Amino acid sequence: MSNFNTALGAKRVELMRELVPGSATFAYLVNPSNPGWQAESEAAQSAADAFHLKLHLLKASREPELDKAFDDAVGVRAGVLAASGEAFFDSHRDMLVALAARKSLPAIYGWREYVLSGGLMSYGSSLPDSYRQAGLYCGRILRGEKPADLPVMQPTKFLMSVNLKTAKSLGLTISPSLLARADEVIE
Repeated sequence: MSNFNTALGAKRVELMRELVPGSATFAYLVNPSNPGWQAESEAAQSAADAFHLKLHLLKASREPELDKAFDDAVGVRAGVLAASGEAFFDSHRDMLVALAARKSLPAIYGWREYVLSGGLMSYGSSLPDSYRQAGLYCGRILRGEKPADLPVMQPTKFLMSVNLKTAKSLGLTISPSLLARADEVIE
């Protein structure tokens, strides 16, 4: 299974630009222990360059580094922070959401579960759909298919969620066009 995060770096930069259109400085949080971090970072940087935006790459692979990453985002006056959708960050979901709130920093996350926890916005693959796909793969293997013969599954369903309560607490107004594209709006 792939969660397709490498390709989503560029999309998250585009969404950051729409979320806070007046800002030209953004932060992108990646985990250098994740094998796909460089490719995702390059995709995000290419998108930022195309929009003439300054993108600060922040790295964290251990819990103490998360606080510093958010401090660095505030220090460079990032208008928005995007956090890569990956396992280490997901295991620290509540901490990331709390740091963004404490620093009054708008943030985009990889999965809707962050928005359900009070995060501002997410864009990424649907985890329930990915879990369903994994179950189908298990069924195929249990019926005798060889795992090596099965193709790598990529997600087919992507979700964008927005938390209007969090937007209000940050003093942000979400554009109607962004809200119209959201799959889920939490009020």
